[in-house]
Amino acid sequence: MHIHILGICGTFMGSLAVLAKELGHHVTGSDANVYPPMSTQLEAQGIQLMQGYLPEHLQPAPDLVVIGNALSRGNPAVEYVLNQGLPYTSGPQWLADHVLQGRWVMAVAGTHGKTTTSSMLAWILEHAGMAPGFLIGGVPQNFAVSARLGGTPFFVVEADEYDSAFFDKRSKFVHYRPRTAILNNLEFDHADIFPDLAAIERQFHHLVRTIPGEGLIIHPTTEQAIERVLGMGCWTPVQTTGAGGDWRARLLAEDGSHFEVLFQGESQGEVNWTLTGRHNVDNALAALAAARHVGVVGAVGTEALSRFQSVKRRMEKIAEVNGVTIYDDFAHHPTAIATTLDGLRKQVGDAPIVAVIEPRSNSMKLGAHRDGLPESVAQADQVIWYAPPNLGWDLGATATACPVPAVVCDSLEAIIARVKSQVAPGTQVVIMSNGGFGGLHGKLAKALAE
Repeated sequence: MHIHILGICGTFMGSLAVLAKELGHHVTGSDANVYPPMSTQLEAQGIQLMQGYLPEHLQPAPDLVVIGNALSRGNPAVEYVLNQGLPYTSGPQWLADHVLQGRWVMAVAGTHGKTTTSSMLAWILEHAGMAPGFLIGGVPQNFAVSARLGGTPFFVVEADEYDSAFFDKRSKFVHYRPRTAILNNLEFDHADIFPDLAAIERQFHHLVRTIPGEGLIIHPTTEQAIERVLGMGCWTPVQTTGAGGDWRARLLAEDGSHFEVLFQGESQGEVNWTLTGRHNVDNALAALAAARHVGVVGAVGTEALSRFQSVKRRMEKIAEVNGVTIYDDFAHHPTAIATTLDGLRKQVGDAPIVAVIEPRSNSMKLGAHRDGLPESVAQADQVIWYAPPNLGWDLGATATACPVPAVVCDSLEAIIARVKSQVAPGTQVVIMSNGGFGGLHGKLAKALAE
């Protein structure tokens, strides 16, 4: 079957393409921007990519068009599909129908930590010899691919609350019907499609309604929004993580790089890894709880996590130049920024931290998070905010309100000049964006080398 994917370079749709190819389909795709890392992964798989959304890309007509949620009415390819009566579906629907049917689905949902927790869970199962399938919105470094079918009934999916397609405004995750579900946390996000937190909670409850009575829901003890979701009705056993929960961690290093895991008071072993931050310890507890649900004992799980290599673009060390360390991080929400910087601060002590932040997500551009941004950078020594041309609010006021020195730059050149003037050996530079940031990481490393 010839499947054409519209919006193929998004992390989710690109992963779908990999699975479709593995199932034996002829896969092609188009996107407004064909760029790495997804374009590199797809080309390596022999999947033909086309730039833009031209109707000619759909000639001769494919057997099925999978339409990504970034496309809406008025898009030339979408209009062509509708006018020609071509068969089409959404990405989540295709995944449910052709990959997840009959599998033991393990879904990881929540505002933060989905990609990392999904990667941890898939790696624990792999280490235990369970050869899981997975679809993850990033590239786990233990696997070097974002998706695969796997050789057993177990399938780990990053379960996003974003909408499915222009013709299906339900959250993606309602299609997945998991047996094991992690609800990591829940905050207001995706201001472009949700009016408020209550609307997101309602979608999470639609997910809860699909989890069988013989399944398992895992969530932290600290999340009031998730308590409200479960309060709307829950028909599934629950295990909790964190303070006072079924699964707890005893920190053996303040930065979270070494900790003991306890399940109902009994030690499950220790995790000694390269990750930092309390948020990653919490992610680990959730992944261990989910793995135990399919039979992985705690000692095997903790051993696996000690060999976990994180995910590309999650505090990924890009370069060390003349004693200055540069990291690439995906954080695009005040909570994620704060927890990432807190983990780094605990790791590096008094070393200077410079945060370079691009407010790029749709919610950021709409200004939905601007009130939380100043305090989110408190653990940095200084902040450089990048003002993209299409930002609809005053970033200068945010910089003024920061508790640490902060400036606004409107070009990569200005950012590089500022960083160069501020750093010394030992400085940690964290570049935070959910996009490619114009290749700033490599340009900055080159400039520092000069």
